[in-house]
Amino acid sequence: MKLATYKDGSRDGQLVVVSRDLSQAHYANGIASRLQQVLDDWGFLSPQLEALSVSLNHGKLRHAFNFEPARCMAPLPRAYQWADGCAYLNHGALLRKAAGVDMPENAALDPLMCQGGSDDFLGACEPARFVSEAMGIDFEAEIAVITGDVPMGATPGQALEGVRLLMLANDWRLRHLIPAELAKGQGFVQSKPATAFSPVAVTPDELGAAWAGGRVDLSLQSMWNGRKVGQCEAGPEMNFHFGQLIAHLAKTRRVRAGSIVGSGAVSNKDWSRGYSCIAEKRAIETLEKGVPKTEFMKFGDSIRIEMKGRDGLSVFGAIDQDVVSVHEPEAPEAGAAPGATV
Repeated sequence: MKLATYKDGSRDGQLVVVSRDLSQAHYANGIASRLQQVLDDWGFLSPQLEALSVSLNHGKLRHAFNFEPARCMAPLPRAYQWADGCAYLNHGALLRKAAGVDMPENAALDPLMCQGGSDDFLGACEPARFVSEAMGIDFEAEIAVITGDVPMGATPGQALEGVRLLMLANDWRLRHLIPAELAKGQGFVQSKPATAFSPVAVTPDELGAAWAGGRVDLSLQSMWNGRKVGQCEAGPEMNFHFGQLIAHLAKTRRVRAGSIVGSGAVSNKDWSRGYSCIAEKRAIETLEKGVPKTEFMKFGDSIRIEMKGRDGLSVFGAIDQDVVSVHEPEAPEAGAAPGATV
């Protein structure tokens, strides 16, 4: 099934079930009003949502309405934690090689991971607001999972069973703030602003055979200012699968339902596939030409991140954001969606 959260003026929004082709939606408030409720009681509530999903996909719900990604908050608008891994070693290796720094000796054995802010996520179509272009504004296209409860010390296999939903992420970075933070021996905080997520989160079965071994075997496309800059394969070069990432997080503590774990920027050794963040493009330029030439994002730029299934249909809907100044007036919120009182 596919789930989304519609804006309703509250912090946590209103849970909706979305059809497989992303054309129709139906409010789930007869079952649960918020996604966190479902994650807290997955065994009881998810089968009811699945039944609603089946009826929606068969056109049997008379109160269904057209699905509008622009009305979406992040599927889970705020989470108990957001931990971002670095599952694609090629990404870290490129950035470090360009900077003249060696990869850690245990890089292939133990994933890197950092905590992000989880109190204020962005919806897929919300503008990304920044204080200054001089901070080095960069997108980062990746895959993320939402977990159920995972016990402390879980094995990767046990941790993988805790995956409830998958979605896309745009894990914004402010690259010019990173060096000063890391030089203090801590970070990231200021350099890792609010993350945006795809309009829809999906259960693993929606991916069919593309969900295998804790990896998504599909390509992730990035369009910067309408130009395709990345068509990266997400499955084959993911060095740490999601079970390993979650197990890393759970090594010394329990992971509670409603935690989000990210893959880090999807990255391929074949440079012709493009990039999932500008920093990687700049690293390639540095290695090829001695200096980076591609600039970071400017106010007025746009980024679109999307993944299509083997049937050619969008799996999660697209993250489609504009980069704007924090000083630019905010547009008024859209009104209530059809069916909101059903």
